[in-house]
Amino acid sequence: MKLELCRVVQGGSRLGVLKGLGRMGEHSLEVPACLLYTHCGCVPHLTHDTLHSLDQLPSVTQVSLDHLAEHQEVLEEFKEGFKKFSGLHDTVLFCSLHDPAIHSPTGYTTNKTVSVWGSGGRTELTAAKFMALQKLARPDCYVSMADGETWQDNTSRKRVRKSVERTLAHLDTCLLVHQASQELEGAALFGAVEGGDVLEERVRSARETAKRPVAGFCLDGLQTGRVDAALRGQLVGAVIKELPEDKPRLLQGVGRPDEVLACVEAGVDLFEGFFPFQVTERGCALCFRFDTATDPESADRTPPSETLTKPNGDNHPDGPTPFEMNLKDKRYQDDFRPLVEGCGCYCCRNHQRAYVHHLLATNELLAGVLLMLHNTAHYLAFFAAMRRALAADKMDLLKRRVLARTQTNA
Repeated sequence: MKLELCRVVQGGSRLGVLKGLGRMGEHSLEVPACLLYTHCGCVPHLTHDTLHSLDQLPSVTQVSLDHLAEHQEVLEEFKEGFKKFSGLHDTVLFCSLHDPAIHSPTGYTTNKTVSVWGSGGRTELTAAKFMALQKLARPDCYVSMADGETWQDNTSRKRVRKSVERTLAHLDTCLLVHQASQELEGAALFGAVEGGDVLEERVRSARETAKRPVAGFCLDGLQTGRVDAALRGQLVGAVIKELPEDKPRLLQGVGRPDEVLACVEAGVDLFEGFFPFQVTERGCALCFRFDTATDPESADRTPPSETLTKPNGDNHPDGPTPFEMNLKDKRYQDDFRPLVEGCGCYCCRNHQRAYVHHLLATNELLAGVLLMLHNTAHYLAFFAAMRRALAADKMDLLKRRVLARTQTNA
């Protein structure tokens, strides 16, 4: 895996291509980008055929170990890896420890173990069991085992320091097994950067992880709702300075468009693609603007009819955001426009807001399908627009368009 940078904008934003992805190096991914979010290999609400009706799908598909751990016996019997087991073709499989859209219970981490939570409850993992699962899953890329439970308000500096030491010890164990494993030959191992909200520990974690032979870096513990956005920016900026420029940086747990823009400006390359799923689960549709090709004077004007959702606190991870419309609202029962004017997704080409409102009001499963199609298409188009804006030096205009929603909903 090799990151080729086309442009680095003053301040940190990076435009480039991640090449050599996959065991045979046959895939590539333009960055900044998001991964394709799945539950156990399936995008929620969508079949594989429905999913592939969308354009611009990322070449990297994310699965999480908390879903795979409870299928260990099946994978042992199958013996050909999770990608083939789940029918994933022509994609790069990326395995993370936790599902970014699900809040797992805390307080179950020890010096030697971390816990993951699936539908059957808790699974405790040692480094040896963690790597045994990776051998069974055979991902193309995966994040090393890490202790990321340091985001609570009452976490002491001693606990944060211990999390960094544990994570580095886990990484060293994972590297030893990885380098000796035939099943993981050609796979890329990402090192986790921890450190809570303590700047010195973040820098130490980044510096020590960068000394190891990892393919990339995963910035953990900075999720929306866990860290103030301004503090996150400070911590990410400090961490980036310690990391080599030729390796990708993935930020976990951040999906809001305004926060993505801020983190791209700080130097982050990759994000998890769970945000469209969260919006869909709320019965909402993404509707923020990100076009930079039209009249700049209209960048700060949001149509009154689309000033639709009030955020449930600026940093609340589960509440509605200013970037979506709540189609459960009765105002849409006779609104016969598409979800977003000009959107080319199947839902916007064939259905109206009133129809999706009706589906939500009657608890029809089709509501989730149509919303997930639209939200995924809209979110991927946002990342494509961000790459075009970086190439054309229009990031300021893009930011004004996107952030106009937060100002309108203030």
